[in-house]
Amino acid sequence: MLFVISSIDRKDALELRLATRQAHLAYVRDSQAVRLGGPFLDEAGNMVGSLIVLEAQDLAQAQAFAANDPYTRAGLFDSVAVRPWKATINACGAEF
Repeated sequence: MLFVISSIDRKDALELRLATRQAHLAYVRDSQAVRLGGPFLDEAGNMVGSLIVLEAQDLAQAQAFAANDPYTRAGLFDSVAVRPWKATINACGAEF
């Protein structure tokens, strides 16, 4: 089952994000569950949050993944939402 993890950074937390970025990227790369991910950007192009599409057995497993993310553990986020998600159309327009 797919889940979306949508996280918004605390205000003025760009330095913390950059200091934790390599650990976060290693965590995501080492996971065999992440299907898609990337940062939200502000108008100036600065990273201000994250979106991850994750494959997990259930909501509890997806929430555990989010809780163990180095960004979360460092206190980067103001909010984190984990929701079930259904892929309907891919980038090429094909339906699942």
